[in-house]
Amino acid sequence: MRFISSLSKSVAVLASVVMLVIGSLVFSHPAEAANYEVTMGAGGLQFSPKKIAVKPGDTVTFKNGMLAPHNVMFNPAKSPDSELSKSLSHKDLAFKAGESFDVNIPADAETGDYEFFCTPHRGAGMVGHLVVE
Repeated sequence: MRFISSLSKSVAVLASVVMLVIGSLVFSHPAEAANYEVTMGAGGLQFSPKKIAVKPGDTVTFKNGMLAPHNVMFNPAKSPDSELSKSLSHKDLAFKAGESFDVNIPADAETGDYEFFCTPHRGAGMVGHLVVE
C-alpha cells in the first residue's frame, strides 16, 4: 500500500513538472527584434541620433536626409569586433532624399561601442556610435 502511495506521489510530481515546462514553452513570449532609424544628414552633416543602443537581432535603417550623398562605414579600429564592423558597413552612397538601407545586427554580435561614419563627411564630424547591449 505504501508503494502505491509513493508511486502516486511521484507520478503527481512528475506530471506537475511536465505541465510547468509545457506551460512555460507555450505561454512565454521571446523577445522580438526591434527596428530603429538613423537619419543621415539630419540638420546638417550629422547622424540623428548620433548614438543608438541596440540588441543582437535588431535592425537599424539608415535613411538619407539632407546634403547627400551619405553612406555608413563602421570603423574596425574603434569597434570591439573588427570583422563584424566591416560586415555592417555600407559603402554605397545614398544620393536621393529618403533613400535608405538596413543594417542587421547579428544574433551573435559582440557587445560594445561600434563607431561609424559617413565617408564623404567624416572630416566634417559626421560620426556616430552604435552600442550593442
